[in-house]
Amino acid sequence: MNFVFKMAVKNLFRYGRRTIITASAIALGIMCFILMDSLLKGLDEDSQRNLIWYETGSAGFFDPEYWGDREMLPLDRPVADSGELVAELRDRNIDAVSRIDFAGDLIIYKDPFPEDGNLQVKVTGIDVEHDSDVFRLKDNVAQGRYLKAGEEGVLMGQWLARDLGAEVGYPLTIVTKTMDGYFQTLDLEIVGILESENPVVNRYGMYVPLDTVRYALDMDDYATGVYVSLPRGDREAAALQSLEPLAAERGLDLLDWRVLGADYVALAETKRSGSSSILFLVFLIAAVGISNTILMSIFERIRELGMMRAMGMRNRSILGMFVIEASGIGFLGSLGGVILGALVNLYLVNTGIDYSEMFESGDMGYRISAIGYGTWDPNTFILAFVLGTVMALVVAFLPTRRALKLEIPVCLRYN
Repeated sequence: MNFVFKMAVKNLFRYGRRTIITASAIALGIMCFILMDSLLKGLDEDSQRNLIWYETGSAGFFDPEYWGDREMLPLDRPVADSGELVAELRDRNIDAVSRIDFAGDLIIYKDPFPEDGNLQVKVTGIDVEHDSDVFRLKDNVAQGRYLKAGEEGVLMGQWLARDLGAEVGYPLTIVTKTMDGYFQTLDLEIVGILESENPVVNRYGMYVPLDTVRYALDMDDYATGVYVSLPRGDREAAALQSLEPLAAERGLDLLDWRVLGADYVALAETKRSGSSSILFLVFLIAAVGISNTILMSIFERIRELGMMRAMGMRNRSILGMFVIEASGIGFLGSLGGVILGALVNLYLVNTGIDYSEMFESGDMGYRISAIGYGTWDPNTFILAFVLGTVMALVVAFLPTRRALKLEIPVCLRYN
């Protein structure tokens, strides 16, 4: 066995060019696998984070009949006494805030806008003083300023403003209905333009002070939802469980971000399945290249194999030698692929890839508006290394075993 191992190692260096070519093919496949996995996981993690930071919070309290018709943005199924609920949550050291989402018809007029028009929009009333306890809009004002309590001002997403030709200081009108179903008109002025990490904010975002909305829509202390910020990870589940009695006591539903962002979560699951298929194809293509190289190596050496058999070397020893040799190539290639993958992944993690034009031109589903970053997952590196080594071993085992079934004279005459 010691002789077989030494011979296999010697062959690695004797056929140095072939070893380098085969190991390079393995390294390239492993690197591509690592980078694809890193980027796809990074997009998913950043999307979840931005969903929570800008749209859903960690969880929200809602009227039981509200969520089923949420697409219609009804105002007649609100959370009553939302201020009391927010105060009680804050007494428990939980950041909480009320919001009102409502639908309206946005009307703009030529001068100062480029042309007259109207558009169905979703508008969100936010607590100017405390919304930043749960959400991160305040940090994303690119032009103008943040809202002031009680003013008739509006924050608008950057892409929406660009489509409308809107700028800070432009007036606009929103026609909507009050909580009791009466028509109401809000004459507002754009005080700020938002540039967010979340494309939903940039594409559709319109935010008005909560007290202005309550006055206009006759909603007093009502809110369509009360949102909370909770620690992520294992503590999130425990915190949600502790809040369920409070929700039941008030006759409300407590829904976490996975339910609030159900459309994205479903899309993410679909994309994750598709991503797995892409990763499989990347690895399959690499496997085909690796297999082809190793097969060529083995069939080119059939005469050598026949000579070793003619000299009395047992089939088991020959098979072991080729398998050890292939495992060595797989080890070197996998190690090189992991190192290359880690080096290139440094760029993905620290700098990322700019997707701004792609995400701005169309809704890709991800909650990323510009830069997509990679992520570090040690399990991926370990899996890629093991698969690369094992794949080389398996690919060498089958054709070598097949070649050993040939008669010795046939092997010696093989060209």
